[in-house]
Amino acid sequence: MKVDLTVAGYIFNDNKLLLIHHNKLNRWLPVGGHIEKDEVPDDALRREIKEETNLDIEILNSTGIKEVGSTKRNLKTPFYVNVHSVGDHDHCCFFYICKALNSEDLKINNELRNYKWFSEADLSDDYISPDVKEIATEAFKLIKNPAS
Repeated sequence: MKVDLTVAGYIFNDNKLLLIHHNKLNRWLPVGGHIEKDEVPDDALRREIKEETNLDIEILNSTGIKEVGSTKRNLKTPFYVNVHSVGDHDHCCFFYICKALNSEDLKINNELRNYKWFSEADLSDDYISPDVKEIATEAFKLIKNPAS
């Protein structure tokens, strides 16, 4: 089976999490998409979020390792990685916790049907799939208690 590399951002603002209702997949999901050729995950995440929601973000979860020697750039660390089916192929997805920098400018594009800022209690809504709920619950834990 074909496997594509993808990224997804669990984006927070004022203790609420942004999920989007994706047209093609007809599911509530974090914002994200495919990593393009010659693109690193951080850049793919920023691009996808900007294209789909017009948001600028800060990607959280850095390492303390310095850029030395042949290192050109340190990338952010995903808080979760999985392989999941999207029907005709699989996605190997790198999930990140992000902070919205301009939530007042949120505007979804035509790939999306809707959006909503969810509280942690809202995650119990039946229309959110079990995998999205599980990952979102972990994201809420991490945003409340960031590693030092």
